[in-house]
Parts: sequence; C-alpha cells; structure tokens
Amino acid sequence: MYESSKVTFYGTGRRKKSVARVYITPGTGVITINGKDINDYFGLDTLKLIVNQPFEVSDTMGKFDVNAKVVGGGITGQAGAIRHGISRALVEADAEYRPSLKAAGFMTRDPRMKERKKYGLKAARRASQFSKR
Repeated sequence: MYESSKVTFYGTGRRKKSVARVYITPGTGVITINGKDINDYFGLDTLKLIVNQPFEVSDTMGKFDVNAKVVGGGITGQAGAIRHGISRALVEADAEYRPSLKAAGFMTRDPRMKERKKYGLKAARRASQFSKR
C-alpha cells in the first residue's frame, strides 16, 4: 500500500496509435490530461466514463489524482489508452486491484489496429466500384 502523499505511481497505456503516460498520486480525484482538466479535454461524457472505469471497478473513486500525457490517435483511442495506463498504475499502487481490473478487461492492451491500404484497392479492403460497361 502507499504511505505518504508524495508517492507517485506510473503506468503506460496504449490503444490503436495513442500512447498515454499516466501518473497517479493519492489525492482528491482531480484528473488532468495534457495540462487540461478532463472536462475541458474530453467533450463527450462517454469518454470521461471510460477514463473513470478503473476507479469504479477498484472502488478508488476520488482517492487518486491523475496526471496524464497522451499523444497520437483520436480522442476515443486516447481515452482507452488513459484507461489502460490508470489500470496499470493502480496495480503498481496496490496489487490486490489486479484481479478485479483484469476481470473487467482493463489490464489487456487492445491489439486492434488500423489495417494498411493494399495496392489495387481504394482502401484496406474497399475495391473500386464495379461497372458493366
């Protein structure tokens, strides 16, 4: 467990092209992403919900302050990366959170990536439109 309020726990989260470096410290539940408050960074409530899921599962809502630096990808991928990073940092803080977070699927890195475009096609699998004449 953690003793002093100066202790910082770190977790790296990834999803698609997004990479999040997440630092959690025991505190009041303030979430800062790239120097902005979570409400300013994510407009959609669903994305804020995704970021807060690890705290709900581990019953630590409002017990940790989060400082996250996230780069790459879109906003949904960034929210998923932050969730993964928070989960890893929580396990570093206290190992007994691991079974519940793993059961919820937050410890597993989402391996799905954008498929590359192939030659002869307009996109990864999209062929040019068929025309009889």
